[in-house]
Amino acid sequence: MEHLKTIDDWLAYCEQIHPQGIDMGLERVRKVAQRLGLAFKCPVIMVAGTNGKGSTCAMLEAILLEAGYRTGVYSSPHLVHFEERGRIRGDVVSAASLLPYFEAVERARMQADAADDSDAQGVISLSYFEFTTLVFLKQLADAPLDVAILEVGLGGRLDAINIIDADCAVITSIDLDHMELLGNDRESIGREKAGIMRAGKPVVVSDPVPPKSVLQVAADLGADLWRFGHDFNFSGDKLQWGWAGRGRRYSGLAYPALRGANQLVNAAGVLAALTAVRDLLPVTAQAVRVGLSMVELPGRFQIVPGQPTLVLDVAHNPHSVAALAENLDAMGFYPCTHAVFGAMADKDLAPMLARLDPLVDKWYFTDLPTPRGASGADLAARWQAVQKRADVTSAIFESPRQALDAAVAAAKPADRIVVFGSFYTVGGVLKDGLPRLAAQHMAG
Repeated sequence: MEHLKTIDDWLAYCEQIHPQGIDMGLERVRKVAQRLGLAFKCPVIMVAGTNGKGSTCAMLEAILLEAGYRTGVYSSPHLVHFEERGRIRGDVVSAASLLPYFEAVERARMQADAADDSDAQGVISLSYFEFTTLVFLKQLADAPLDVAILEVGLGGRLDAINIIDADCAVITSIDLDHMELLGNDRESIGREKAGIMRAGKPVVVSDPVPPKSVLQVAADLGADLWRFGHDFNFSGDKLQWGWAGRGRRYSGLAYPALRGANQLVNAAGVLAALTAVRDLLPVTAQAVRVGLSMVELPGRFQIVPGQPTLVLDVAHNPHSVAALAENLDAMGFYPCTHAVFGAMADKDLAPMLARLDPLVDKWYFTDLPTPRGASGADLAARWQAVQKRADVTSAIFESPRQALDAAVAAAKPADRIVVFGSFYTVGGVLKDGLPRLAAQHMAG
């Protein structure tokens, strides 16, 4: 391990030690966790779903912080810096603080164990996600926390996070994504997400129309099901909203600081989860009000101040792009909308492009710095196959930042620029930080 000095060194190493980029299953990662002595001494809330996971975790964190709890959060992927995946007491962990945990996971992975049948030496192969997830889990487990909030990376049943038994599970909206790994329909995908449930423990399902498979798994397990529209609900007008659930009500709430109509569904699930665990983690109505009003999460319908208007959103599947389109519609009239778009090649691109095309006047398609990314040229070709307007233009760029710079140069002050798609797309325009971006943006 002597040559592994920095986070970048470790990440490059983690990318090379396992034959598969994604390798679903818990046996290997659980063995290494046992060698690490990984265990949480505080309540754990786990969040799975197709869309809304990050927002749900951020709102849980904001409210619990406001209530005075020492919070720990693990989420993925990151936008710009790898260490963004971990937060302790609201602050992103430092890269330096992670280095001892990379070393600890590597020692545990390589540990000789006569009772271990992984191979003669006891060496256990871990994927990049498995290795790095253990790094953050061990750091959070070692920290003096009152609550840990864990976001599932992919699916649920076989995701590395699921080696931990959650005191409360939250399942957000479920839609078609990662179908090659999770199944070709919502029922199959829902069954995978439901794998984070535990017998007798609360599970909050905030999807208004959940797959039957999710409800069936809850019934079969004997989980304490909290279902949107049955066990909790919300109502509201243009100024405020309210929530009602089992044994608790909130009224006169300000809308969450995270923009978008879909955030009320996420917030309703958050309040259900906090109500379900109120015996473990009691919170006041004031903590709820202040927490929701202060929550921040970059890249979720994020509007950057200045002219032209700049919107950043990591919408990267048909369901989230539909929500983005609705939110853009609600913004009002703009003479011209410029769209910077980059996405992974395995996404269902046609419905995403078709849904946003009526709102976009100029497209800027970009390559992404990952082998999984679709090329800008391929995105442009996919768009040509679905677009129906003769007055729309398109161009191709090598990076998200180049695409954004071109959009800023072409846009007039009253226009709107939307950067959306993969985390690599939004992260690619955030590399230099928002203050600098906003300054350049306003100058443009």
